Amino acid sequence: MQTPTVLINGAGIAGPALGFWLSRNGYRVIILEIANDVRPGGQTVDLRGTGGDVVERMGLIDRMREHALKQRGAAWVRSDGSRRAEMPVTAFDGNGLVSKLEILRGDLVGVLYEASRHAVEYRFGATIAALEQTDAGVAATLADGTRISADLVVGADGPHSAVRRIAFGPEAHFAKPLGGYNAWFSAPDTVGLDGWFLLYQAPGGLNASMRPSHDPSIAKAGFAFQSEPLDYDRHDIAEQRRILVERFAGAGWQCDALLAAAQDADDFYFDSLQQMHMPSWSTGRVTLVGDAGYCASPLSGMGTSLALVGAYVLAGELGRAEDLDDTDVASALARYETVMRPYVDRCQQLQNSMDRYAPMRESDIAVGAAVMKWVQRWPFRPLAAKAWFSTADSITLPDYP
Repeated sequence: MQTPTVLINGAGIAGPALGFWLSRNGYRVIILEIANDVRPGGQTVDLRGTGGDVVERMGLIDRMREHALKQRGAAWVRSDGSRRAEMPVTAFDGNGLVSKLEILRGDLVGVLYEASRHAVEYRFGATIAALEQTDAGVAATLADGTRISADLVVGADGPHSAVRRIAFGPEAHFAKPLGGYNAWFSAPDTVGLDGWFLLYQAPGGLNASMRPSHDPSIAKAGFAFQSEPLDYDRHDIAEQRRILVERFAGAGWQCDALLAAAQDADDFYFDSLQQMHMPSWSTGRVTLVGDAGYCASPLSGMGTSLALVGAYVLAGELGRAEDLDDTDVASALARYETVMRPYVDRCQQLQNSMDRYAPMRESDIAVGAAVMKWVQRWPFRPLAAKAWFSTADSITLPDYP
């Protein structure tokens, strides 16, 4: 019998994790990545709750710990640098705003790539341009004209997924804007972070942040701001940098220094804050995993867990199929959605709004900081843990052979 082929578009977190599990189940796996290599660097992500459990089952948790960042917690600061509130990493049993296992996104992807590259065929500088479903499977045409036949195609290509657009329709049909934008980049550590994730909120719906990296002289910086939808070119970085200057120039704290760093940062990233809500993540022999199908937005802090858990469940349900004929594919994808949908819904319902992350008024900023203090104390602590800091554990992983 011919080995079934699964073609995955995207080598971020979900793609390599899915490839890892599918290759263990005996599938031939091809992963396409539009970049010329796995993307290094990136911002800090966490391995909390069930996402960490998936990494444990992969046998990779020790490698992740080797790359983990040493962090002391999160602190909300005023314009002069004094602190309004702190939440140490030990809060909520290591599942607070900063978790007990934080890792740079590029390091996480690097570990997943190294663990899968000998069993998975990676093709860099490649992406899907067209799909045609046939009785025998899916014919994928790549941007360079190459054609690949597969039994299943998976879009693991992020919130602006090409696979979703081709197979399901325009992004606007599924995107739910959250009322703001964010930018990420590396910048000099101008404050001496000493392991702390610092957040500065200014009236007008502005949030500037700095958090540690492996290099004590370099911070992972961020800007976020409330806004109605903006008309801008997603591929014009110069325009995106100008947008930040218009919003944050003279806003206080380290904003001007961070704006200067953003102008030259080679890892600059800017995007809208939005979720993806889809009635189904599958159509025929095409399905989605991670942000491509159910982005919860960076405000949720659940993107990494959703990608890892989604990849594990999708591979596990496909592994139960006796064959990849139409009936088996449909059944496996239906089970994947049945298992994942409640978890996705919970993650997308987290109370992490732009009004809380980047308040409009000084009074709301002060109240928010006070809340961060009080939620760590009795009797509010268990209520906050249930509402905000237990979502990552709100799914029981199935046991797959």
